[in-house]
Amino acid sequence: MSEKGLIYFVSDVHLGAPALKNNRERELLFARWLDEIKTNVAELYLMGDIFDYWYDYKKVAPRGFTRILGRIADIADSGVPVHFFTGNHDLWVFDYLQEELGVTVHRSEIIKEIKGKTFFLAHGDGLDPNDKGYILLKKVFTNKPLQWLFSRLHPNFTFALAHKWSASSRLSKNDYQAGFMVNQDGMYKFAADFLKTNPVDYFVLGHRHRMANEKMNENTSFILLGDWIKSFSYGVFDGDKFELKKYKDQASA
Repeated sequence: MSEKGLIYFVSDVHLGAPALKNNRERELLFARWLDEIKTNVAELYLMGDIFDYWYDYKKVAPRGFTRILGRIADIADSGVPVHFFTGNHDLWVFDYLQEELGVTVHRSEIIKEIKGKTFFLAHGDGLDPNDKGYILLKKVFTNKPLQWLFSRLHPNFTFALAHKWSASSRLSKNDYQAGFMVNQDGMYKFAADFLKTNPVDYFVLGHRHRMANEKMNENTSFILLGDWIKSFSYGVFDGDKFELKKYKDQASA
């Protein structure tokens, strides 16, 4: 990691989401952003749900996303560390991205020092203890025998099933912005409890599709990265401060 470069964080791009009608436009915009940050990125964190659905088969890669995969590979090939966190939509990333693109895959939260600051990094799914239905569902989705059985099904069937499920998700209902208070959110409460026994400078999370940069105390900030559906947002850390920015506003300027 270059000490002179910037650290970038992005989450919830949901490439290929069947509920959305502007997938090509969003993919091209995301590719453009990756091209632009390549000149000064020291480390890149892809914080989950980059793909709306992904499943690693031994001999089959999901169709599409060629522009994005190529650009991520270019960044990794240039010597920049790229970290990919599995989210609730792309938790079935196994070894393809790691072997083909050279990224480091994280399947759960990590605590890491970056430029002298302590970061708690995660997609965020499963951290809210009140989300009992999803926590149970995640245990099913990550069960090895069930994954093996699922992989025996033909990809045409499994992708059609996943896309049908995704099409009925909150993306299609467009209701994920309603009635949200950061300090009442279950992930914020998790962070507050964690902070009682573990010093952290920045909690950086995705999953909620909201932007937030909330001070928890004098030394700690709680960050929600937003998404690339409405916000087209990302986080950047220069070693001194963490900022949330909107790329679409910049791209339109």
